Amino acid sequence: MTMDAQDVFADLDAYVALPRLENLRLSPDGRRLVVGVGTPHRDNTAYRTSIWEVDPAGERPARRLTRSDAGESPAGFTPGGDLLFTSARPRPGGDPDREPVTALWRQPAGGDAHVLAAPPGGVSRVVAGVGGTVLLGSPLLPSSADPAADEKARATRKEAGVSAILHEQYPVRYWDHDLGPAATRLLAGDLADGDAALPLRDLTGHAGLALHDVCTWDVTPDGRTAVAQWQVVGPGGAQRQTLVAVDVASGERRTLADDADHDYQAPRISPDGTRVAFVAVRRSTATDPGDAWLATVPVAGGRVRALTGAWDRLPGAPRWTPDGSALVTAADDRGRAPLWRVDAASGAVTRLTPDDGAYTDWQVAPDGRWVYALRSAVDSPPSPVRVALDGVPELTVLPGPAESPAIPGRLAEVTATAADGTGLRAWLALPDTAGADRPAPLLLWIHGGPQGSWNSWSWRWNPWIAVAHGYAVLLPDPALSTGYGRDFIARGWGAWGDRPYTDLLALTDAAGEHPDVDAGRTAAMGGSFGGYMANWIAGHTDRFDAIVTHASLWSLEQFVPTTDVASYWAREMTREMTAAWSPHRSAGAITTPMLVIHGDRDYRVPIGEGLSLWWALMSSPSGPGKHKFLYFPDENHWILKPGNVKAWYATVLAFLDQHVRGAGWRRPELLG
Repeated sequence: MTMDAQDVFADLDAYVALPRLENLRLSPDGRRLVVGVGTPHRDNTAYRTSIWEVDPAGERPARRLTRSDAGESPAGFTPGGDLLFTSARPRPGGDPDREPVTALWRQPAGGDAHVLAAPPGGVSRVVAGVGGTVLLGSPLLPSSADPAADEKARATRKEAGVSAILHEQYPVRYWDHDLGPAATRLLAGDLADGDAALPLRDLTGHAGLALHDVCTWDVTPDGRTAVAQWQVVGPGGAQRQTLVAVDVASGERRTLADDADHDYQAPRISPDGTRVAFVAVRRSTATDPGDAWLATVPVAGGRVRALTGAWDRLPGAPRWTPDGSALVTAADDRGRAPLWRVDAASGAVTRLTPDDGAYTDWQVAPDGRWVYALRSAVDSPPSPVRVALDGVPELTVLPGPAESPAIPGRLAEVTATAADGTGLRAWLALPDTAGADRPAPLLLWIHGGPQGSWNSWSWRWNPWIAVAHGYAVLLPDPALSTGYGRDFIARGWGAWGDRPYTDLLALTDAAGEHPDVDAGRTAAMGGSFGGYMANWIAGHTDRFDAIVTHASLWSLEQFVPTTDVASYWAREMTREMTAAWSPHRSAGAITTPMLVIHGDRDYRVPIGEGLSLWWALMSSPSGPGKHKFLYFPDENHWILKPGNVKAWYATVLAFLDQHVRGAGWRRPELLG
């Protein structure tokens, strides 16, 4: 029996069971298209991804290619069209007592998968060149000369009972994991026919954090040169991203792009192997939010050439067309994230997708006719599509591994005018049951970032669950949001509690005028930067009946030196900025009930922020019995485990119902 839209989003078990698509990959000949599909593991502690094949022509139904308890992630294809994937699944004939590592596997069409490479530190960010050269990242201990020596060094460390890490560089951790003692190196191998293993050679040796988690790489079609994003440590704990070319035979390295005021990211080599396209980023300062554009540089070395410097949008990673005449990218644009074609000679930009969609994982077909991508929208989860690259815009939804669920409501747009005259906009998700005779309570949901936009589907912050429970959900893009130009970001730069705050209130006022909205019953919530804004709102107005703050910044002075990327935030958060705009300075003014949520493994906004906020609330005269703290010992900045996802939504809904609808407090059963 199938469930209707209301049931899927009202029933948290049904919601977390919905398949989640990610990592679309196209074979070099354009005949095979695969995508990862995540579903809950049987113990409900994680999502496991399997790989499905999608017909690029849109004629055949999708079919499943992999099955294992550990799951698999698509990594690409060999030149002949064999699937490459990574997985920690057991290896045939392997030692059952050995701790599993993520290995690189090869699965011929219609054949069984076998291991290509399994270095002791695992593999990541696999790139398979059209000439058969494979580049992958693998962490090795500083003293290890090769993967074999690394395995012995790891065993020695384990037998000695050592878990300590000696750091000589910043940072020491990233997102949700510790950095070191092993550091990523770039390994290369040449594919052979049949089931042969992939012999790996170390191209970089121990290079510290040069190939940090954010770095990517590519390889020329002839397999002779790798181009990598290379992190350089600067003074004052700063890091900058450069581009280097590495000779695949000798490991000799030369710099292609390096500037103290810029970062260079997401390199992609042209089909003829002569140019590298990448995203150039002007680094922010205390008064300048910076900028980003597409640029190119010759692989042989030469001048960096800006392509889209005059375009008032922030582009994503580029992909070349087969003839090298253009690049395909995505960029936020007024609550959408379309695909764009960029002329590689003139830099002229043409929009490819005129709809409300947001596009990721774009892959250009070898004949230059199509772009394949995952398309989502605020009201539609990711699904595989085919987009015409030239001529009349054409969008074809391909038969995917799962049907998109029906949405329990409708989507509208809300506009307003800021105090400085700037036009503002937001999405408003409304329940089907809402009407003038039955208006829905309003939930203001603030996005993170802060440079972000409500323009795509979100599994983590899904408004339709609240809609299914009868709330109208406002999804605003205040100052600092992307997709509205550089000046719109600059309006809020270094002054988070100023125009971003007043923009939110202006859009809330506009949403309250909608006939299907009950402006007398409102709540506010947000995560990360949205959590910062929720905290700021709590200390500066009592117009909301309840506030939910997740992974939120509370004391900016405390946040800057403890986050995982302090050097970035310190460029904006000067002593003057944190003194003026830190929410903790208004703790005594908070009267609205607050639900504080934080994960202990959150290294982006460390747990100290949540603990400090909780103490401020509990130590106030009216605090005990009024506020709540939902704590996740094993989650990071996001709540990812299916069981914890249900606990998150159940607690948020119970808290909102208590204070917005006047229902009695009911502790979610999942929390005992």
